[in-house]
Amino acid sequence: MKETVKTVVYQAFPRLFGNKNATLIKNGNIKENGVGKFSAFSTKVLKEIKGLGITHIWYTGVIRHASVTDYSEYGIPASHSATVKGKAGSPYAIKDYYDVAPDLADNVEKRMDEFEALINRTHKAGLKVIIDFVPNHVSREYHSDLRPPFIEDLGQHDNLSKAFDSNNNFYYLPGLSLVLKYDTQTQIEDFQYSEFPAKVTGNDCFSTTPGKNDWYETVKLNYGIDFMNERRQVFDPIPSTWKKMLEILLFWTEKGVDGFRCDMAEMVPVEFWNWVIPQVKAQRDVCFIAEVYNPAEYRNYIQNGKFDYLYDKVGLYDTLKQIGWGNLPASRITDCWKSVEGIQHNMLNFLENHDEQRIASDFFAGNGFAAIPAMIVCALMNTNPVMIYNGQELGERGMDDEGYSGPDGRTTIFDYWSMTTVREWLSNKLPEEAQKLRSFYKKLLNDIAKEKVVSRGVFHDLVYANLNNEHFNIHRHYAFLRKHENEVLLVVVNFDQQEQTVSVNIPQHAFSLLNIPDNKVANVKDLFTENEFIGTLTDACPYQMILPPMSGKVLKFRYN
Repeated sequence: MKETVKTVVYQAFPRLFGNKNATLIKNGNIKENGVGKFSAFSTKVLKEIKGLGITHIWYTGVIRHASVTDYSEYGIPASHSATVKGKAGSPYAIKDYYDVAPDLADNVEKRMDEFEALINRTHKAGLKVIIDFVPNHVSREYHSDLRPPFIEDLGQHDNLSKAFDSNNNFYYLPGLSLVLKYDTQTQIEDFQYSEFPAKVTGNDCFSTTPGKNDWYETVKLNYGIDFMNERRQVFDPIPSTWKKMLEILLFWTEKGVDGFRCDMAEMVPVEFWNWVIPQVKAQRDVCFIAEVYNPAEYRNYIQNGKFDYLYDKVGLYDTLKQIGWGNLPASRITDCWKSVEGIQHNMLNFLENHDEQRIASDFFAGNGFAAIPAMIVCALMNTNPVMIYNGQELGERGMDDEGYSGPDGRTTIFDYWSMTTVREWLSNKLPEEAQKLRSFYKKLLNDIAKEKVVSRGVFHDLVYANLNNEHFNIHRHYAFLRKHENEVLLVVVNFDQQEQTVSVNIPQHAFSLLNIPDNKVANVKDLFTENEFIGTLTDACPYQMILPPMSGKVLKFRYN
């Protein structure tokens, strides 16, 4: 991901993405509701995705995970329903690290071949492939059928009489049985789920009775942290789990995968990442993205954990959401970049992913166009990568009552379902409003974000120069500069629902720091409208513009 162009990630959930079935039943099974396939990502579709300005596709839910769908005829029995959330199951309850989800294949027996073909198609389309790596936990019924014969299975040689042993892959509650009191659905089996001794639940729940809000369908992996003894670290000799995870990462790297989005990376010791990432990168230049939510650990996971990128969730995402709601002033964006100063280029910006509420949902903004000012900030603020979630560019609402996932403003990851806007797009029936929104994303990500001044330029915040500017509302407006060689980008956004006339002060400090000619005539281009004219930037007077509701203006000044 070390390109000289802006890195733009498209998160796609194949189970939903290619499903064109619009006749959906709450809690429906795969036959009733259908399922998307790898083949939905045709050469044509991949070309359309790349045309948005995308450089990487994160295929979510590729690796085989627990599900109640029965593929026994292919040697893949259904998981016990007590250990599955929904009918399709969570893609983060991995059942076999060396297999792909049979749901996603047209021919189940050829499922790995079909995924390898998808990797090849993606590469031929000029895109790179990211998949999930789930290192902290696995399905309660984990068993690898397709692991290479020289590799031992997780837990195969665990000492079940010990709560902790650095050679164990799981943590145990010796002599105790697991009791799953929280049933997510009517049991379809003739017997209750049995686990003895009980394994520790994935969210560090050391109880035989995990509850509704626990990750009860998963078990925690042991990386040499003795939780029962003041979190004592036993890393010498190298724990068994470390070695098995390295083998898994190399397996997928050899398939041609270009990167890994590492689920709940901060629940795994940073020492493991420091050990494993360089070994994987020595085999192939792949990128590692960490899902980390503790800002105090950001630098640790970049500098010591060797991650390329981290989620900017607790900082920029949360702040932009609150600004959109009117709960925070737009000037708080300044605090966001200051908090990650020095590692800004390592932060992955986003407004949607599978965990978060859809912008167009009733819980967020109720309108996909409301994302425009925030998306401009995410995409243009610095050189770091930006990500969108499939359907975001079309205004997907996420307000369906799918089954396990209720109408919560999120697109389900547990149920067999489809996405309305993606169905319409794949069927060439996209409404005009959705087409307009997609055009905005295409212009922003494909044209503007690929400008050298965006992908390479330095950043300069202008809020400090406009704190006392009566024509610049720091609660609803935000402005910054980008500078590269003889080009300057002036970016101003309006979070307000009313049209605003905005005047932006650009201080002498900015001109001298960025080496911008003061009051020199430049060729100016509005990068959204493509209108060209002559203009100047000067500290002698503010730069004035009219901004429509929930919008932004991006002006490129080019000096001869």
